[in-house]
This record gives sequence, C-alpha cells and structure tokens, in this order.
Amino acid sequence: MADIDADGRDSRTAVPEQRRDGQPDDPAQVDVDQALLGGATYRGLAEQRLSPAEERFEKRRRTSGLILAPALALIFLALPLDIPPSQQTLAGILIGVIALWITEAVPIPVGGLIGVGVIVLMGVAPAGDVLAPFGSSTVFTFIGAFILAQAMLKHGLAQRFAFRVLSLPGVGKTTGRVVVAFGVITCLLSAFVSNTATVAMLLPTALGILAVIAKLLQSRGLAKPGWDPTRLRIGFALMLMLAYGASVGGLLTPVGTPPNLIGRALIEEATGERISFAGWMATAFPICLVMFVALATILLLLNKPEIRRIEGVEEYVAAERARLGKLSRAEKNTLIAFTVTVTLWIFPGVVALIAGTDSSVYETVSGRLNEGVVAVLGASLLFLLPTGWRNREYTLNWSDAARIDWGTILLFGTGIIFGALLDDTGLAATIGNASSDWLGLTSVFAITAFAVLLAIVISETTSNTASAAVVVPIIIPVAVAAGVDPFVPALAATFAASFGFMLPVSTPQNAVVYGSGTVPITRMIRSGASFDVIGAIVILLLLPVMLSLTGVGR
Repeated sequence: MADIDADGRDSRTAVPEQRRDGQPDDPAQVDVDQALLGGATYRGLAEQRLSPAEERFEKRRRTSGLILAPALALIFLALPLDIPPSQQTLAGILIGVIALWITEAVPIPVGGLIGVGVIVLMGVAPAGDVLAPFGSSTVFTFIGAFILAQAMLKHGLAQRFAFRVLSLPGVGKTTGRVVVAFGVITCLLSAFVSNTATVAMLLPTALGILAVIAKLLQSRGLAKPGWDPTRLRIGFALMLMLAYGASVGGLLTPVGTPPNLIGRALIEEATGERISFAGWMATAFPICLVMFVALATILLLLNKPEIRRIEGVEEYVAAERARLGKLSRAEKNTLIAFTVTVTLWIFPGVVALIAGTDSSVYETVSGRLNEGVVAVLGASLLFLLPTGWRNREYTLNWSDAARIDWGTILLFGTGIIFGALLDDTGLAATIGNASSDWLGLTSVFAITAFAVLLAIVISETTSNTASAAVVVPIIIPVAVAAGVDPFVPALAATFAASFGFMLPVSTPQNAVVYGSGTVPITRMIRSGASFDVIGAIVILLLLPVMLSLTGVGR
C-alpha cells in the first residue's frame, strides 16, 4: 500500500510538502481527534498544508476573486438592461458574491455578509427589510442542532455512536460499505426529519467514523509526514454522502423538506389537484432510489477511498468500545437532550401519517413544534441537566456553546436573505418570464425542462426553500399561458429545488457539511455539478412516468 498524503495522492509521485503550522512532521504524532473533531471550519492558506503547486494555484484562485467579483458586478450594472434598477443592482451584487464564494477570495461566510452590506448601501432595500429573514426558523435550527452536536463531541458520545455504527455486522469490512450504510441512514431519517436537523445530528457520528478510519491509516504507517486527516478522499465521500443523501431522502415524503410543502400547497391552490401523502411517496420513491444509487456510485468513483478493505477494524472497534466503558452522566444527559429533540422533530411527521397533513391536529402540532423552536429548547436542556448538582455543574457551559460554527450560521442566513430579495424585488419573476419568452416554451416537456433547470440554478445560489417559493409561482403562469397543464412542470420544479448540490449556500445540509472543514469548496463543486445534471435528467425522465403509473394529478 502506498503512503497517503494530505489530499489522498500517492506519495511516490507527490511533491514533498512543507508544514506551514509548525506541527511535527511525524505522521504518528498528528492529532487526528483535534483535526477532525476540533470544530474546524473555514481554514485560510496559513492554516493549510499545501504542496508548492497547490499553494501557487490557491493564491492565484483567491487573488483572482478579489478582481473578478467587483469587475463582474460593475460590468453587469453597466449593461443597458430593460429591467427595474433594483433588480439589476441585486443581480450584479449576487454575481459578485458568487464569484467570491467560488474563488474563496475571502472566507465564504464573509462573502455573503459583504453582499448583504452592499445591497443596503446600494439602496436595493432598507436594512430592516434586508435583515429580517435572518430571523428565520432555520437559523435557530442551526444554532440548537450545533449546540447538541457540540455536547456530543465534548463528552465523546459522537465517538461512541461511530463505533456502534462500525460494529454492525459487515459494515466495517470496507470503506464503501461504511459510506453506503451511512447514506441509507441519512436518507431514511431525512424523509421525516428536517434535512438540516438530520445532517446536524449525524455529523458528529460521521466525523467520529472518519477519525476511526484516519487512526487506522495512521497506526498502519500509511500516512506520510505532514498528512492532513481532513483531506482524505474517504472523508470527502462520507461527508458529501451525508449532505446529498439528506437532499435525496427529503424528497420521499411531503413533510421531508420545506420545498415539498411549499410546492405542494402552490400546486394544489393553482390546479385544485390534491397530492396525498401516499401518492407523493409512491411517485418520489423511484426517483429517490435512482438518485441514491447514483450518489453512492459516483461519490466513490470521484473520491476513491485510500483503502478499500479495512481488515481488523472489528477488533479495533471492539477494543475501543471496551475502553470507553459505560455511559457517563454527561453522555446520558446529552443522549436525553438529543432523544427529546429528535422525537419532537419526528412527531409532526407521525401525526401527518395518522391524521393527514390537511387535519387541524397536524396544523396545530407542526405549528407549535416548529423545528427551530424544538432545536433551541432541546439544546437548552444541556444547560439544565446536571452532571454534578452539589457544585451546580451542568452538561454544557456557555463557553462550550460559544464554540459552535457561527460561520455556517452566517453563511446560510445570508442565503436566506438573498432568496427573499429575489422574490421581493421581482428579479426571480423577471428571469423566469424573460427566459420563457426568449426560449419560446410551448410543450409540457420544454416547460418542465425549463422549470427543472431554473429551480436548480436558483437553488445553487440561494436556499432550496427560496428556490421552490420563487420558481413554482413563475412556472405555473408560464404553463397556463402556453395552454399546458401546470401540474407536471410545477411538481418537477418542486423536486428540483432540493437538487442544489454545488455550493455550501445551496442547502442547509451543504452548509453544515462544509462547516465541518473536511470538504473543500472545489471538491463540493466538482461532485455537485455531476449530481445537478443527473438529478435534472432523472426528474425529467422518471417523474412523468411515475405520475402516469400512480395516477397522481389526474
């Protein structure tokens, strides 16, 4: 077996690297737990270990962003477009922000904040209106879920879960099985639990599994001097499966993700056709299955694990589980808070299965058990459940909570702001109508293809929720004007809104995984672009077939 370097290359051909952080070169001395479980998020050039060639490329890429971002924005603003000034200004700023995100000229969360500040300075909208969406429930879901994850990491519960998953019969035999098994769990959970919540609560376990594999590589002498545990190909595959698996699994039920509920309500209001819970699942299941197979296959091909078989992992895991011993009081408290939170997240979905999503019971339960409120209440339990009552010691201190990934929270908050502004300024409608007129859409297939493409493009630059809220209202009148039944195009747009895979801001789950510090944005773009294309093709080909077989929409 060849040695493995920081980006998973064969060390026999890799350029020798120089350490930039003063840490020891001996691979046996690299602290895997600190690298993977230490809460790292965005890392600047001075914090990375790069080869000379990589360093030159990174410097050029990031420097180019400082020039491209303002240049592209100014060029677009100077174009003689026949659209309202506020729309043109917003579009120009968004182009500049996207350039900053792709090139990482500044930390990605900062790029979003720059865009928000410039939007207010340029008079697109008042500051109060621009910043209001930052109070979204999803932001509080992030905060609560991240605090829960911090407790799991601090007290070792994440590592315990990781060893439990690896100890399942057959799972720990190969790295490919680990990735697939984790993807199945993610998909099934995200069908009933918020995608964001699913990824946030499974992330510590995924990091724990990655730490186990990294330690195995380290113990076998397969890591070269200066290796970086956060840049293993198996880590890329595992983390991207976590993010993308949640997006795919969220399609399975109407309550799996907000875009489903938004699109379903808009379609029913416009067409009068009700989509039952069972009908939705029957239609979505084949699409989810095909996408999952594609995810597992392509992720493992694009990010070929450093080792395939992990012989001896069962003995290693058994020894580590024995070393951990019984659950500590802090672990039990964390597990209680985690269980209460997940139960309350799942409960509205159970009510929907029993009483239906149109029932008053479901409306009351889902309204009061808002996922953001549940997340912060569950996290609050960590500050109420004692580990030492005599000294008034609790499961978490505020200093622990303060170490959560605020950068990811800021990143997605700015994404929500951009999505709201696209709708409020009418820019989304302008883009949709202009594209429709220019392309001359008249058939069901053409309008559906346009709906899917537009939903994916908008989802890449804003949240998937914003994409559904913006695109479905555009597609319905376009279809009606062309004399086409809007049901298929609108439902296709709803599905496609969840298929923004390329950027951290595209979906909350992408942002959470990016925030772990284990997936470079270039790797996410490379993998996500393939799944954008595959997802669009799968929806276009399978959705009409499934609707005809299930009778949904007739």
